[in-house]
Amino acid sequence: MKTKLINLFLLLTSLIGYLEWGGNNHMFLVQGEYEILTKLFTDPLSVLHPFVILPIAGQLVLAITLFQNKPNKVLTLSGLIGLGILLLFIFVVGIIGMNWKVAVSALPFLVTSFVAVKNYRNS
Repeated sequence: MKTKLINLFLLLTSLIGYLEWGGNNHMFLVQGEYEILTKLFTDPLSVLHPFVILPIAGQLVLAITLFQNKPNKVLTLSGLIGLGILLLFIFVVGIIGMNWKVAVSALPFLVTSFVAVKNYRNS
């Protein structure tokens, strides 16, 4: 049960990542994901990018682990890596650009990732 709860937190914290770019443009990852999923059915070629496919695949894999009796370690870690690439990148960009809102928005996921890895090492 503990592993499922950690995986659920990984999914939820991945949605609160915050992005800001040029001028007055900003959005949370959940908003961006909604736009991507709507474009997936109308213009699938426009969403084919590694920074789009890997995190969504990571979320799908983590969602699958929520329905397993005992979440698979390989699936959990692969989902974590798929999402972690994007959120670690967001964190680093926030630090480099000295944008605390962007950097702090990735911290819940990064902390939960650390807890997940520690949980698997101890089990």
